[in-house]
Amino acid sequence: MTQSLPHFEVLPRDLSAYRTGNTGVDYVHRLDSGKPGPHVLINALTHGNEFCGMVAALHLLDTGVRPQVGTLTVSFANVQAYESFDIERPFESRQLVHNLNRVWSVAELEGAAVSPELLRARALRPVVAAADHILDLHSTSQDVQPFWVYPAFARNAQAARAIGVPAVHLVMPKGLGTGVPLIQHGRHGEADGTGVALVAECGQHFHQASADTAITVTLGFLAHFGLIEASAPGATVVPARRFELLETFLVKTPAFAFVRPLVGFETFDEGELIATDGASEIRSPCQGCTVFMPTREPIVGREAVYLTRPLAD
Repeated sequence: MTQSLPHFEVLPRDLSAYRTGNTGVDYVHRLDSGKPGPHVLINALTHGNEFCGMVAALHLLDTGVRPQVGTLTVSFANVQAYESFDIERPFESRQLVHNLNRVWSVAELEGAAVSPELLRARALRPVVAAADHILDLHSTSQDVQPFWVYPAFARNAQAARAIGVPAVHLVMPKGLGTGVPLIQHGRHGEADGTGVALVAECGQHFHQASADTAITVTLGFLAHFGLIEASAPGATVVPARRFELLETFLVKTPAFAFVRPLVGFETFDEGELIATDGASEIRSPCQGCTVFMPTREPIVGREAVYLTRPLAD
């Protein structure tokens, strides 16, 4: 079924002027305050059509945001996919071959396979490893409320709660199950590791509100770790709504279909049918199961849906 094109409020900008940074890695810029403090990485464009991170990264570089302590690194990750963007096929520039946010295991990074994403991950590996704290900026294909994603370590939850926005948290007790994301690379994926690593899903890919959220989250993240001054107190912080990831399903056959159109945050009763995939069924494993990230267009081998349960706080 052909789906209509989304509404575009944010489109790509020419990033060629940002290619040469000061780290020896293309599209990576390091700003050192010269004073002791944490090293924070703000990573944009892990997926090529998720423009909110690009807007936030350019905001940092172009408006003179500089760390008052420690070090700030700003990275544009999958620029090659970003440059392939076609407004007539806006969802196809997410990746060229591999999902850059699932290849951060030692086996993938040190394996023999080659793709634009694997080569880029290998180039970015020392950049990621050098950071004490990581914010990886993303957006969603569907127009849903923003949310954090992070491994279920107390250090991540504490930072996400303190920053406050987004108010929804998707907590991964056992990872995604479909590969290793950037925020779980190395020590950031270890329970006894150090440093905070968060994904912020800021809203629909092409909406200005998502770009605005990405800037707000980025400045809040930097302020939390003392690199910049915190902004003046604003609206009352909304209490966090937290969800635990139970299982991630992949699309196995071209016949995959949800029982009804889903965009995310729909709930299901225990045992209720969510989707069929050929002869297989995906059913709710619990009462109040909440779906995250239902695929907009099923592609065999890619993620179909995340099943979660609400966490009581």
